[in-house]
Amino acid sequence: MAIMHKTMISSSEGARAIPVIAMGTATESGVFGMEVLSPTTLIEAIKIGYRHFDTAAVYRTEKSVGEAVAEALRLGLIKSRSEVFITTKLWCNAADRHLVLPAIKKSLQ
Repeated sequence: MAIMHKTMISSSEGARAIPVIAMGTATESGVFGMEVLSPTTLIEAIKIGYRHFDTAAVYRTEKSVGEAVAEALRLGLIKSRSEVFITTKLWCNAADRHLVLPAIKKSLQ
């Protein structure tokens, strides 16, 4: 089984370091309206050392990422949510001023 190399970057302000390598969660099916990335796939990624996941609302994988992190906590694969980094993107269809906050809240959910 492969184990992820833990190369990290940090800011000059002393913020927590973030893994350079992230597992991308975009899927072709996600773009066409179906969430197909199973939390099981993400759990396996956590088992081999992934701690950074890249997602976006348009990928329709944010829910699977959240479920996988919750399951990894339950299984003891990670000790706290703070061990995992999740990056997501505000898509251009939510960039109007009145849409930004609702889109961010939905991603955080």
